[in-house]
Amino acid sequence: MERRMIFKPTISRWRGSNRAGFTLAEALAALAFLAIVLPVAVGGLMIANKAGVVAERKTAAARVGGRILQELVVTGQWKQTSTGVVEEWGHQFRWQVKNQSWNVDPFKLLSLQVTYSVQGEDFDVNLSTVADGSLL
Repeated sequence: MERRMIFKPTISRWRGSNRAGFTLAEALAALAFLAIVLPVAVGGLMIANKAGVVAERKTAAARVGGRILQELVVTGQWKQTSTGVVEEWGHQFRWQVKNQSWNVDPFKLLSLQVTYSVQGEDFDVNLSTVADGSLL
């Protein structure tokens, strides 16, 4: 008995309308969509990052300003306009204090402005308190 091999013709998967994959037009449309969406998404992430850094630095500036304002009131150095620089956690905070007359004598209104930089742009925090001018 002799055995013969019988071969069946194979049916191609690529024939007819049941093709798999994308056409060139679909691929180009997807690339065009990505070219529009990616820059917008990256820009949004950069803005969100900057807003987070500004908020964090603003909190630190308010803390530094509160400490400076308390020190000026306790030591009595608030009577003259003064400026200074404080470095904290690797960040620089510039401050300036001004005293103004207030509507009730002998009290003075002390205004402190703390300035800080984020990505080359300056921001500031303003703090105020009232000091009794007759004590010192």
